[in-house]
Amino acid sequence: MADNGNAAISEFQFTSYDGLRIACVRWANAAPLRGVVQIAHGMGEHIGRYKETIDALTSAGLIVYGNDHRGHGRTALPTGEFGEYGPGGFDLLVADMVLLSNIAKEEHPSKPFFLLGHSMGSFAAQEYVLDHSREIDGLILSGSGALDGLARLARLAKSPYDILDDAEPGRTPFDWLSRDDAVVDAFMNDPLCFAELKPTALASFLAAARRLSEPRDLQRIRTDLPIYVFSGSDDPVGQQLLGVQALIERYREAGIHNIAHDFYPGGRHEMLNEINRAEVRARLLNWILAVLDGQEERFAAASVT
Repeated sequence: MADNGNAAISEFQFTSYDGLRIACVRWANAAPLRGVVQIAHGMGEHIGRYKETIDALTSAGLIVYGNDHRGHGRTALPTGEFGEYGPGGFDLLVADMVLLSNIAKEEHPSKPFFLLGHSMGSFAAQEYVLDHSREIDGLILSGSGALDGLARLARLAKSPYDILDDAEPGRTPFDWLSRDDAVVDAFMNDPLCFAELKPTALASFLAAARRLSEPRDLQRIRTDLPIYVFSGSDDPVGQQLLGVQALIERYREAGIHNIAHDFYPGGRHEMLNEINRAEVRARLLNWILAVLDGQEERFAAASVT
């Protein structure tokens, strides 16, 4: 195990159902262990971009697990097939997440377990909980929304990615990620980041929209699952909050009652990397600690809108 800033990291791999080796990392420090957080990263990036958030979590006594999804980061690096899920598609990406969860739970069987998904990873987390909500203690969705709404917009656009590149002032094609220019430039200069999924992978991803919006599937989620949703008001993935609000309403209609949210005015897609990221990370950590202490309803009453 090597030291990487505040958290000590250890890298490992597991073999998925199709034989693909999935690159993973776990982070921990010397703080007394209170719980486990698994992070599912977004499209075109990798788990290494979450270092500052991970440091905040581990400093509070949480051990963090994450993997580079198939077609991403160090999982894709050996073959160079960035943006391609392979024949198993998006469903197998979600299955990879479940396999990593099993590893984390085997290593820490008695600790509360949280799943944090961002962007593409948040939609994967939405699919994950349709079948595995009773195996986690909290769901966190960042940069999320209603995938069927995005799919409809994608069908109308010249390119599915045109719906994303609409942030002002338009300094780069990736300004929609964050108001922090340094974050945007770091993404563009990162050799493990890329712009778009391959067409087959994109089609597989958008095909998940049907199940994520189906009331009968949503009713499979346990109704007392604590859920925390946070989003920037200018996030195109959340359709400027319209998709996020639609998602929350669907969960409520499915009988899920333990939902908290924070909406940040002016925020773009990566709230964990936004100009007010210290506040965002503090609110995230406070919600996790509130769930651990059984006080999440008090947190929800103080949500930012």
